[in-house]
Amino acid sequence: MAFPEIRPRRLRRTPALRAMVRETHLSPDDFIAPLFFDARLTVPLAIDAMPGQDRWPSGFAEQACAPLVEAGVRAVLLFGLPDAKDAVGSSGSRPDGVVQMAIRAIKHAFPDLYVITDVCLCEYTDHGHCGMLDGDTVDNDRTLPLLARQALSHVEAGADMVAPSDMMDGRVGALRAALDAEGHAGVPIMAYSAKYASAFYGPFREAAESTPAFGDRRSYQMDPGNAREALAEVALDLAEGADVVMVKPALPYLDVLRQVRDAVQCPVAAYNVSGEYSMIMAAARAGWIDEDRTIREVLTGIKRAGADLIISYHSLYAARQLRAGAWE
Repeated sequence: MAFPEIRPRRLRRTPALRAMVRETHLSPDDFIAPLFFDARLTVPLAIDAMPGQDRWPSGFAEQACAPLVEAGVRAVLLFGLPDAKDAVGSSGSRPDGVVQMAIRAIKHAFPDLYVITDVCLCEYTDHGHCGMLDGDTVDNDRTLPLLARQALSHVEAGADMVAPSDMMDGRVGALRAALDAEGHAGVPIMAYSAKYASAFYGPFREAAESTPAFGDRRSYQMDPGNAREALAEVALDLAEGADVVMVKPALPYLDVLRQVRDAVQCPVAAYNVSGEYSMIMAAARAGWIDEDRTIREVLTGIKRAGADLIISYHSLYAARQLRAGAWE
């Protein structure tokens, strides 16, 4: 049978009918909100490259999280900017480090808010790379104990989950072994498994002050042309003990996200990164696109491609729209 017997438009006639037959639905439960905490600040500071986003002093953790909790966002992902950096990122593992203090403050104010921490050295090293250096090369194996130490310090401060983003080989296994050895076998790991060397991280590097002092990260982050390699990375991370795997960025790699979703049974996260966010905000402020519809379409596309969890700077806005019924 074909037209005129078959008329797909019949199911698109009204908002109620479109909602009834919609295949992909967003929920505040889908979102993880990234937050930046800066040890040098005493008041919040707007991030110029990311309109609507701020760096927060750790003492403002309650203020940073209260709107998210009110909107129904259940999880946050923390990044830290320390007051001092060195060659091995030692400030990232201090019990009184900026992330560790933010974790304690969040858990005191909102015990049920799920706190995930980014585990990496780039924000804490004076050279801006994600691991220890051997000359101009990142030394993979010598970096692993440092990452494990940082993850353990986050969990001891109260973090619910750790998320290694460094792309060192073997880091999931190193974190799993270190956490298990200290009695934290129940703490899950969300691995940045397929993290690409992307131009879309630009605004984040301003926000986190993590631009490398020399070179780039293409020797450890993935080549944008590779998809089969992403499946291999995911398989390795799962074999080492990852509980959740991630594709980052989201929008240029929706095909990879779909392949990962089809290949694994565990939850899959996608990171709707800073460049994707800032392009929407800039275009909307210029009047070139409809901000609300674009955000909804982007987030729906990420979920439709297979993401169970969406890390996004749009999390607060999206959750508010969903709670108000504006996206029904």
